[in-house]
Amino acid sequence: MAKHASQRPCPCGTGLPYDECCGPLHAGEGTAPTAQALMRSRFSAFVVGDADYLLRSWHSTTRPRRLHLDPGTRWTRLEIVDSTRGGLLDTTGTVTFRAHYREAGQPGTMAEHSRFVREDGTWVYLDALPD
Repeated sequence: MAKHASQRPCPCGTGLPYDECCGPLHAGEGTAPTAQALMRSRFSAFVVGDADYLLRSWHSTTRPRRLHLDPGTRWTRLEIVDSTRGGLLDTTGTVTFRAHYREAGQPGTMAEHSRFVREDGTWVYLDALPD
């Protein structure tokens, strides 16, 4: 899927076309309004291979210098399990999710309880909370 060039459903699972959902965020044409919207856009960035967006949407204190996306991993579905705060007027929030993938033909699931904060007014991924 080309960045910001598809009417196919967005990989994040909202049912909206990519061009109306996560595509504009990946293209830098806006910011996620909520922590959950940022989580969804980050999952979509993994699907489309947009490492630049992932780095841009990572908190400056926890962001890695580089990010290598494994081309052998195909992300297939995002499941939002729970979220706390992270709304339009909040400054912090968490999202618990399951990200489904296929690697070497085998299905897998990655689960995380992610923490998000606003940095300079924009939602960013901070880190994963311990289990």
